[in-house]
Amino acid sequence: MRWIIMTVTVLAVMVGAIVVIGFALPENHTAARTARYRASPEQVWSAITDVTAFPSWRSDVKSIESLSPVDGRQSWRELGSDEAITYRVMTATPPAPGAPGRLVTRIADKTLPFGGEWEYEVSPEGAGSRLTITERGEVYNPVYRFMSRFVFGHTASIDTYLRNLSSKLGEASPADG
Repeated sequence: MRWIIMTVTVLAVMVGAIVVIGFALPENHTAARTARYRASPEQVWSAITDVTAFPSWRSDVKSIESLSPVDGRQSWRELGSDEAITYRVMTATPPAPGAPGRLVTRIADKTLPFGGEWEYEVSPEGAGSRLTITERGEVYNPVYRFMSRFVFGHTASIDTYLRNLSSKLGEASPADG
């Protein structure tokens, strides 16, 4: 019986510490990663903006539900393994010869324990392209904040996305930049 009480006490202290640390962490964070591809900026742009094709190459997306535009902006819901997330395009400027393209998407669902926006900048680089993804995340729940910061890392989603995009483009892995 004594071991059970000690185990429950230790677990309660650990959970309490996670909550306290989570409250002490900032709600907002910024994380960025850059990858280089042999594919042209137009090919990269096509891949990252063809929302309906996401389930065919993104390991975290099981299906896509296209939604009606909001304020004239594309909107969709991504269904993953454990949740649905609604996104909206905020800005979309395709790359032009010698000029970068810029896509900004935002989580539109305010009921989730997290939110934020993702900026994708596609630039020409040599015969290929460079993609920089910047996440400006918001994590409202203190336990999620702790997990995001210390367990998963703020760049986990970006890293997965870049690896999946490499596969989509027929490349072994993204060249870090």
